[in-house]
Amino acid sequence: MELDIIEYDFPPEIDRGFSVSMIIKSFKGRRNVEVHLFRPEWDEAEEADYRWDQLLGDPVSPDVVADPAGSRKVFMESFSPGERDAIIAFLKKTYAEKLVSIASRPLSFPIPLGLVPLSAIPEGKDIGIIRFEKIPSYNLGIPMHGLYDLSQHEPMA
Repeated sequence: MELDIIEYDFPPEIDRGFSVSMIIKSFKGRRNVEVHLFRPEWDEAEEADYRWDQLLGDPVSPDVVADPAGSRKVFMESFSPGERDAIIAFLKKTYAEKLVSIASRPLSFPIPLGLVPLSAIPEGKDIGIIRFEKIPSYNLGIPMHGLYDLSQHEPMA
């Protein structure tokens, strides 16, 4: 299993900001399915504590409405360094034989306005969510879901 972990020392006022994804060898009849992990919930008080004027930037595109709500959620869905490390250790220990790779990268700051958080993407025929709280072996205490899109991956047969 390949690990592609990019480290970054955020300023002290930024205590999260890491994305984590994994590629599963075989999942729902598809090969090499990429799953983007995210925090589906957080404490509203935690969200209120951030200095959003410093974390958020200009709109992602001039024709995008400059609503900060989605971009704030993108940040809140990311993981702290400790959460990231615990998740990677869990995935390595529990799923090493089933994974092609695990990747983690820091978000780029400032975060552009107008982004769509992973939690806002609706499930459908090909798009789904892995809810780790329903997996008996998942015991980290970190809320975590994984978003995948089967249409982006080759069928097994």
